[in-house]
Amino acid sequence: MKRIPSFVVCSVAAVAAAGCLGFERKSTVTGPTSGVGALLGSWTSSNVIPSPASCTDFKWNATEQTANSARGAFSATCASNVKLSGTAEGTLSGSIVNWSAQGTANAADVASCGFSLTGTAELGVDSIRVPYAGDTCAGRVSGVQILRKQ
Repeated sequence: MKRIPSFVVCSVAAVAAAGCLGFERKSTVTGPTSGVGALLGSWTSSNVIPSPASCTDFKWNATEQTANSARGAFSATCASNVKLSGTAEGTLSGSIVNWSAQGTANAADVASCGFSLTGTAELGVDSIRVPYAGDTCAGRVSGVQILRKQ
C-alpha cells in the first residue's frame, strides 16, 4: 500500500474545510449626497491664473433652499481682475444643477456694471463641476471651475 504524504492530506483537508465556510463581502458605493441639502454650505474653487476670457476664485455660500433649489451669495474674479459679487441660484435634478448668477462687476478704472453667468453643473461627492458662460464689464467669459465644499 502506498503511503500518502501528510502535507497532501492536510492540504486536501484544508481545501475541503474552506469549501464549507462562507465568505461575505460588503461594499458601499459613495456617490453624491442626494437632495437639495447637498447644495447648502460654502463652496470655493482653487485660485489659478485665469486667461483673459475666463473666471476663477468662484465662491458660493448657499444659504436659502426650497424643495429643489438653493440660493446664496456668489463671487468670482474674471478677466484677470474684474471682481464679481452678487447672488447665484441652482435647481437640482438628480446630480445636475442648472444655475445662474447675477450681480455687480467692478474693475479698476472702470465703472461698475452688471454681470450674468449661467451653466449646467454636475454635483459630485464633495465637489461641483461648474461649466459657465456669460457677460461682464470685460466682455464675454466662459470656462469650467471645480468647486469644493468647505
